[in-house]
Amino acid sequence: MQKYLINPNQKISKINRDIYGCFSEHLGRCIYEGMFVGEDSPIPNVNGMRKDIIDALREMGIPVLRWPGGCFADEYHWKDGIGPKESRKKMINTHWGGVVEDNSFGTHEFFEACRQLGCDAYICGNVGSGTVQEMSEWVEYMTSDAVSPMANLRRENGHDKPWRLKYFGVGNENWGCGGNMTPEFYADQYRRYATYVRTYDWNNRAQKIACGPNGADYNWTDVLMKKAGRQMDGLSLHYYTVMGSWHKKGKALEFTDDEYYITIDKAYFMEELVRRHGELMNRYDPEKRVGIIVDEWGIWHDVEEGTNPGFLYQQNTLRDAMVAGLTFNIFNKHSDRVRMANIAQTINVLQSVALTDGEEMILTPTYYVFRMYKDHHENTLLGSYLTTPNLADKKAPQLTESASIKEDGTIVATIVNTSLSDAAEIHCQIADTQVSGVAAEILTGEVHAHNDFENKNVVSSCEFSDFEVTADGFKTTVPPCSVVKFLIK
Repeated sequence: MQKYLINPNQKISKINRDIYGCFSEHLGRCIYEGMFVGEDSPIPNVNGMRKDIIDALREMGIPVLRWPGGCFADEYHWKDGIGPKESRKKMINTHWGGVVEDNSFGTHEFFEACRQLGCDAYICGNVGSGTVQEMSEWVEYMTSDAVSPMANLRRENGHDKPWRLKYFGVGNENWGCGGNMTPEFYADQYRRYATYVRTYDWNNRAQKIACGPNGADYNWTDVLMKKAGRQMDGLSLHYYTVMGSWHKKGKALEFTDDEYYITIDKAYFMEELVRRHGELMNRYDPEKRVGIIVDEWGIWHDVEEGTNPGFLYQQNTLRDAMVAGLTFNIFNKHSDRVRMANIAQTINVLQSVALTDGEEMILTPTYYVFRMYKDHHENTLLGSYLTTPNLADKKAPQLTESASIKEDGTIVATIVNTSLSDAAEIHCQIADTQVSGVAAEILTGEVHAHNDFENKNVVSSCEFSDFEVTADGFKTTVPPCSVVKFLIK
């Protein structure tokens, strides 16, 4: 039996709800046909936003949405996406599929989506092919209430008051698609561009996010923190779980047990990344003022056969859900430094939480993990420890967990059992606590199980009752391939 110890006396850090954010890029059918169908679409919508998607994301508890990219951000010129739709410029999306981008979804539409979702906005600006003036004017357009050229232009386009902008990213992947820069060059560019990301109202100050490392590029973090750490509020981190190679990643639905365990092991590498990047940041920022912003993460499979290879459309199984659960446990455990994260991507692209096909929509196994973990939002992380073996010859443990406490004293514990064959008998003890009741929810099934448009409800979370309440906790058996959430009073 595995011992699970939770200490409510050890309060560590706040779990920022923005850890559970999403990413939406002008890529494939994420925006168009996913979030946005237009006001004249027969698909039920409110001001062009799909009602079923908005309702599902609100229920999931989406806290923040990143837009417009991604690689697309560093070739996006925001003035092309404002004003009457019929007069907006058309362009070729050279990064993703070579399709025509008509700019019918622009700044106003993005903030309308955030309004309907009830979430905060995270805008990524163009450093790769844009100018300081262009970025500065965009921030003025969005956030200034003064009498000024850009604020007046916003009013002319139908929005009188500024929008609330919580985060602004100064470029994206500037080590790659955002300009192939060295860390030294980008650090200087960041300092320059960020200077002109002005604050027009201190009650509406956007936190400035610098482009951070690609995976384990620790030198990038060291250089950025040394040269520009004082000018940033957050440093991004991008890491994708790729089972195979970048040229042959592996299929979403067809994989062996060995390939599953390779995937889990690679996903668990996130723990080392946030820990080691965090240790580097501590040299320059011991107060942990600057957050790690994991604004692109998730599984990247080969695209589904018969789809545009530039659209990155993939299915989503229980394997993806296991990756989401263990990743969230890692983020929670490092919430003293990890302040925001955005799964790539929200709809129809990579590890999506929803897929659409015309008027039809399905929720993926990953969606249900998001919905289960929303009970951690804004809680205080507690000290906790769970004994567990590693998976065969892997670094990843069989079990991962995190525990937090709500303001009303309810303890939230989430456990992921990544084994395909072994259940886990667990005895949970909570220090100095008299337990009066426990409720639980589980997501489990055969690892290849997934929802499709013929069978939409094969995978979903449900009530879990296979536990025994004890005076100071509970005893339970967690099935293989499962994510379980306990609410303890």
